[in-house]
Amino acid sequence: MENMDPKYNALFTPWKIGNVEIKNRIVMCPMGGTSLFGWFELTGCHFDREAAKLFLERANNNVGLIIPGIAPLRDTFWGKWLWQNPKMFEDLKEFMDEIHKTGAKLFVQLTAGMGRSWAITELVAPLHKNKFTRALIKPILDTSHELASPSPQKSRWAHDIECPEMTVEQIHEIIEAFAKTAKLCRDAGVDGVEVHAVHEGYLLDQFAIEFFNKRTDDYGGSFENRYRFAAEVVRAIKEACGEDFPVSLRYSVESKMKGFCEGAMPGEEYTEVGRNMEESERAAKYLQDAGYDMLNADNGTYDSWYWAHPPMYMPENCNLDDVAHIKKFVDIPVVCAGRMDAEIGAQAVAEGRIDAVGVARQFLTDPEWVTKLIEDRLEDIKPCICCHAGCFNFSSSKGHANTQDLTDTMGLARCALNPETMQSKKYHITPAKKAKKIAVIGGGIGGMEAAIVCAKRGHFVTLYEKSDKLGGVFIAAASPSFKEKDRALIAWYNREITKYPAIEVKLNTEITDVSALEADEIIVATGAKAKKIPVPGVENTVEAVEYLLGEKTVGENVVVIGGGLTGCEIAYDLYLQGKHPTIVEMQDDLITTPGICLANTSYLRDFFKTYEVPVFLETGVSEITDKGVLLKTKSGETMFVEADSVILSVGYNPAPIAKAKGHVHVIGDASQVGNLRTVIWGAWDVCMKL
Repeated sequence: MENMDPKYNALFTPWKIGNVEIKNRIVMCPMGGTSLFGWFELTGCHFDREAAKLFLERANNNVGLIIPGIAPLRDTFWGKWLWQNPKMFEDLKEFMDEIHKTGAKLFVQLTAGMGRSWAITELVAPLHKNKFTRALIKPILDTSHELASPSPQKSRWAHDIECPEMTVEQIHEIIEAFAKTAKLCRDAGVDGVEVHAVHEGYLLDQFAIEFFNKRTDDYGGSFENRYRFAAEVVRAIKEACGEDFPVSLRYSVESKMKGFCEGAMPGEEYTEVGRNMEESERAAKYLQDAGYDMLNADNGTYDSWYWAHPPMYMPENCNLDDVAHIKKFVDIPVVCAGRMDAEIGAQAVAEGRIDAVGVARQFLTDPEWVTKLIEDRLEDIKPCICCHAGCFNFSSSKGHANTQDLTDTMGLARCALNPETMQSKKYHITPAKKAKKIAVIGGGIGGMEAAIVCAKRGHFVTLYEKSDKLGGVFIAAASPSFKEKDRALIAWYNREITKYPAIEVKLNTEITDVSALEADEIIVATGAKAKKIPVPGVENTVEAVEYLLGEKTVGENVVVIGGGLTGCEIAYDLYLQGKHPTIVEMQDDLITTPGICLANTSYLRDFFKTYEVPVFLETGVSEITDKGVLLKTKSGETMFVEADSVILSVGYNPAPIAKAKGHVHVIGDASQVGNLRTVIWGAWDVCMKL
């Protein structure tokens, strides 16, 4: 580590969880979809080779402790218990031998379940609501078991579904399953287990939080009763596995909840309806005394999901102060997760404020990031941009359950920026059978990704960009103050593309006729053009990209027409600048596009509600003048909103300079308007075949 900046030294010191020594202070935190037990598949639970490959690569790149994603104790499909699958644990034992050769340690995370946080999908919700279909599908998918909660209550994802109350018999079954499964993990050479979770509003957390738990038996009411379930779990594991077998607890310090489906903003003064700090101080000590050997901590519930899954709007290290505070009340190690910066994390470890730094999604984007940190190659680290577009895009809007695509539901932990993550069979670099001359038109993210993939495969690439810089429309998208990771990604691409002698970049070169190009294959990545609306006065508006690039300035009172992701981010940016935005949207909610994570969208919705940003839903625009905007509601009511400026953000249309045919291939937004994931994955879909 002779090249590493000394400010990171504290991260590379050993520490212990119980009697298990970990070589450094970097913990790869659990993520849905990275379970070693492929539980969310119709084939039933099995040892997941794709996840195993993911972890082995990270283990070979200097991570200290790996905690795979949740392993439900009972299969989602067919209802088989994990401990009833001995073959899976035999495979696990072989894998643990490989992990230990790297010097890394691994804990398996086991979950009691999700309860009212189970992300029931639009496809499954109607099947559950009908008694007949619910009974019909029960042998395959027991929705009542998945939704079972401490008390009858609304589902987080489908408010018209009431979750059933879990029986005492079910609780005891789960406790027994924890013990039996943990014993099989220990026998397979696993270094410890993590109990999921008094955390993020999952099932054990719902039992612990009075807001969700209205039981009157031994598992509800008093503090001891509410935390009894979690305490009995660790006692059962210790009895089965021995006191020296480490058990970590995934733990949320505070719930950050103002109410049902309403979270608290960073720095906001509010009344906590979930677990507040006073109770957390007591709970942490109580859970330690029950037998837990570590707290793997952050904040939040599914009602304040952006604390546990921080989007780019949340500050870096957003949970550090709370987690550092709770460490004062326990004697066991405490890990902090949540947009952790390596430098700040190292400083916190050096000061004894926390014991280790938890990092999750950065490992999906760049498996080698720890190695690059050690080698002082920070600029080579491909940054996670906190988009959740590949890894965890559970999405929801008013009146809808999880609107995520089924293939996404069954394949989490993929990465918008790195298609190979958890998809190595589908996406991989193989040498081309014949080296070709390839022209890529458009130097946005899609064009740059295509150029890099083609060069890696052995082709010769000429990249044409009509402007004087690479980045395309993403330069505009990355301009707000909270998009520092987006700007870092553009810098990464600009640096990365120089590493390939086979790529020639021609800036200030506009291509209008592809037939004039001397190339074996042509990739068109010319992006999209902003839509207009047929409304009188539309010429008085500022296009979203014009605003984001600073090409046109806006006044103090600004109407943003379009409440999709871009429009909401512009309104958020305006508010942060001290201006007064108003959002106008024709749909019945903000950001209704499927595939945009609820952690991201709920932050923006909660922000606008908290800071009283005017939002007009189900409202159209009749006229735009130099004084403001004339609106018309769904009921036919009209109103005039005064504004100094009007920003138009109503979507885009593909703008390819040529159609896909023969050796011409159209990718990214030039083919179909999407997001960074569709742009990057689509580039691979084309370039792997050339």
